[in-house]
Amino acid sequence: MDKDYSAENIQILKGLEAVRKRPGMYIGSTSIDGLHHLVYEIVDNSIDEALAGYCSDIEVTIEKGNIISVIDNGRGIPTELHKGENLSALEIVLTKLHAGGKFNKDNYKVSGGLHGVGVSVVNALSEWCEATVFRKGEIFYQKYRIGVPDEPVKVIGTTDKTGTQIRFKSDSSIFETNDYSFDTLSKRLRELAFLNKGIRISITDQRIPVEKSHDFKFEGGVKSFVSYLNKSKKPLMTEPAYIEVDKDDIGLEFALEYNETYVENIFSFVNNINTREGGTHLVGFKTALTRVLNDFLAKSKHAKKIEEKLSGEDVREGLTAVVSIKIPEPQFEGQTKSKLGNSEVKGLVSSIVFEHLTFYFEEHPDEIEKILDKVVGAARARVAARKARDLTRRKSVLESSSLPGKLADCSEKNPDLCEIYIVEGDSAGGSAKQGRNREFQAILPLWGKMLNVEKTRAEKVFTNDKLSPIFASLGTGCGPNFDISKLRYDKVIIMADADVDGSHIRTLLLTFFFRYMEELISQGHVYIAMPPLYKIKYGKTVKYAYDEEQKVQVLSELGLSDEDNKVSIQRYKGLGEMNPDQLWETTMDPDRRNIMKVTMEDIVEADLIFSTLMGDEVAPRREFIEENALLVSNLDV
Repeated sequence: MDKDYSAENIQILKGLEAVRKRPGMYIGSTSIDGLHHLVYEIVDNSIDEALAGYCSDIEVTIEKGNIISVIDNGRGIPTELHKGENLSALEIVLTKLHAGGKFNKDNYKVSGGLHGVGVSVVNALSEWCEATVFRKGEIFYQKYRIGVPDEPVKVIGTTDKTGTQIRFKSDSSIFETNDYSFDTLSKRLRELAFLNKGIRISITDQRIPVEKSHDFKFEGGVKSFVSYLNKSKKPLMTEPAYIEVDKDDIGLEFALEYNETYVENIFSFVNNINTREGGTHLVGFKTALTRVLNDFLAKSKHAKKIEEKLSGEDVREGLTAVVSIKIPEPQFEGQTKSKLGNSEVKGLVSSIVFEHLTFYFEEHPDEIEKILDKVVGAARARVAARKARDLTRRKSVLESSSLPGKLADCSEKNPDLCEIYIVEGDSAGGSAKQGRNREFQAILPLWGKMLNVEKTRAEKVFTNDKLSPIFASLGTGCGPNFDISKLRYDKVIIMADADVDGSHIRTLLLTFFFRYMEELISQGHVYIAMPPLYKIKYGKTVKYAYDEEQKVQVLSELGLSDEDNKVSIQRYKGLGEMNPDQLWETTMDPDRRNIMKVTMEDIVEADLIFSTLMGDEVAPRREFIEENALLVSNLDV
């Protein structure tokens, strides 16, 4: 037994000390994601007031100095003395963990914030925080520094309105950055406005000379959400099918619309929380949708076109849907609240969706006809692809455990230490193979025209001879069979020429990863190599510049200019122009290279961008180019 380990070593963290000691336990991280989480916690409280029927207006302001203000017109946090604590209820809510009104169903029928830690955590992680409450004709105020009140709650005036305002400045000693992203916050607030129809949510950024703001209010709820998601696609329906039902203490709201693409796009929410991993509510929805379409198929002229029932994948091809439920006591699986576990929800959602969707399609015979035509086409393609795979099972890359012939693998077997370069062209691939570190770097050259998966049915993607070597090399499979746990390389690095063609290759690959291997991106495994644009040689000195600005900087450091005859400036047209040593030195050596991690802040916005830029519809793409053309400084970089 360690004689130095005694009762004195046991720490008791009082009040909000625990939050400051381990902030990641409460807000996920101290990165910019955790910083934004502070805002979401306060806004969620206002949304809960709206769900209870007492709030219709929420205003978020990013003030100069990265100070956040959130004000609503709800009932206002109670300010009366709490009998048990002999303190104002306002002070208790702001300074005590697990203190709030959401544990009692009489106060809030549904709530996203079930643990009562939201506003107190924000207070604990702020340099200072102010709470102003408009309630019962009076204005109550209290200020806190690092979670500790300056003085008791006091009345500072009278008012004829109700609501709560929380202002705070996050603690720079806790967070990696205190610089809020207006766009990231806007995306979440837009989502909340879609999910809570009729509620106005605004955001204003006062940090810039000409302040900018967004005002979100959607009377159509998730129906408006689906229309927004489909705005760059060609719908098969005149408008989204929309159902809203309250039954057995559960509020279900869903909308769906089919389009001409081959992509399934379903978002699910529980009490405004994005359940990225789905759960029982989503299973119930999918089960009912498949059953409804199979019932209509059996009675239609399309029944003769296929020998078997429609599968779930068939009925979701080209489907955009949003499923949102509000329930009193959601049980989430895991800390991230990304998957709903309530077993009773599945059957209830399934029965509601089946009943109401059946009625809807009976009332819209033309639309169910178009949908059946599409999903039967998907089913026939699936059956044909399955038969083809059965005939060529031994030869198929998908069914083979062997690695693609063009892959130059590394010797290291621990995936955490390995990386793979997906390289455009055989020439560059040859240089990369020679220049790499064979111990931990693998090379997979690509050749020929890459498939745009945004315009292609899934079966063609799985058997494409340009794409199958990629997921065979990675070891994960793709689409419904994708398994991130089988990833053979921690870093997947796209290395293409620094020109328009290279940009196109990168975009096509990213589209493929997003649609069929999305976890590669969301879990941070995808990177873009940054080869230099220029080689600058002055006597025996050789320097590389990765963009125009760096070229000017290098020349300035050497005391030279572009026109100086003493300097040789080579602009690389492609990776193939570099010999293996140069490629290693500039682009592949972990100690010297520049690589850019691909991240995804907003999956909704990412879907919209890929649909706009890579889909069939020309008009949205033209509009996007016209709006953003002036923002491009150098199309070649």
